[in-house]
Amino acid sequence: MPIFRSHHQAALLAWLLLHPEHEYTLTELAKRLDVPLTTLQREAQRLVGAGILADRTLGRARLLRANLSNRAAVPLTQLLEVTFGPQTVIGEEFDLTNAARVLIYGSWAERYHGTPGPPPNDVDVLVVGSLDRADVYDAADRAQARLGMQVNPVLRTPEQWADNADSLVLQIKASPTVDVTSGGKAAS
Repeated sequence: MPIFRSHHQAALLAWLLLHPEHEYTLTELAKRLDVPLTTLQREAQRLVGAGILADRTLGRARLLRANLSNRAAVPLTQLLEVTFGPQTVIGEEFDLTNAARVLIYGSWAERYHGTPGPPPNDVDVLVVGSLDRADVYDAADRAQARLGMQVNPVLRTPEQWADNADSLVLQIKASPTVDVTSGGKAAS
């Protein structure tokens, strides 16, 4: 949903408001969100100035956290859960042993990359690895409960992912995706 000032601002807000119990340094956030540090510093300063985020200095590090006492925190968190939450939640719930790659594809990934259209009703997730199908579906159930929207997992082995004879794999590779593999970056 094109309602935030910038993609970087929305990513910063989403991470901090969806993890309100933690503080992060600007350097940690820049790396995690794949945002240039100077850009993140400007966005953080605006949000701290508005009282949405709180900061403190510890030694030479500036720590940021969500300011839950701000009356906008709860509705903003709810909005971020709907718009940016899937990236965070899918990344956490599908952080499975033997998952070589976890991608969000389909309408949610398209909206994330700016393709116009109605808000997605579900989240399509591709898991590449040698995993037990039950573990993948358990992760989908946990993510679905947190997001309040359908999560549709698809499992492929690394060999199937490399095989260009699989029509779904070809379709996913040709479409916008968001890589939520632990430490993964957004891809298109």
